[in-house]
Amino acid sequence: MSLKEQVTEDMKTAMRAKDSERLGTIRLLLAAVKQKEVDERIVVDDVTLVGIVDKLIKQRKDAISQFSAAGRQDLADKESAEVKVLEAYLPQRLSAEEIQAAVAAIVSELGAKGPGDMGKVMGAVKTQLAGKADMGLVSAAVKAALA
Repeated sequence: MSLKEQVTEDMKTAMRAKDSERLGTIRLLLAAVKQKEVDERIVVDDVTLVGIVDKLIKQRKDAISQFSAAGRQDLADKESAEVKVLEAYLPQRLSAEEIQAAVAAIVSELGAKGPGDMGKVMGAVKTQLAGKADMGLVSAAVKAALA
């Protein structure tokens, strides 16, 4: 079963269970998927869906920090609940040590020698670790490896 089919099945389950919070989040995800399909005239595969989920989680985390700074804990809690639902659709994430090892291997493979090579290294890292790692951690690991 593809990830998109799994999301659709989870939506049906949430409808039957009358779980409105989960249902709203899943509908939001499916709307983002449909938008991507319409905009780019493609059929979303699992890798693209993971990218969409990553983007939605990043948006939610940004909103959480903004709501917390504004003293709106109720809205921050709502966004946190959405993040938990969305994280269920992500594959197992790599640990910080695994990210550093992968980045070190790519840096040595490409022969990168300094901060000027960051773009080249990030391009290679993104293709290998897309969906498997938090890109914020990956970027920090690349900076450290090239420093």
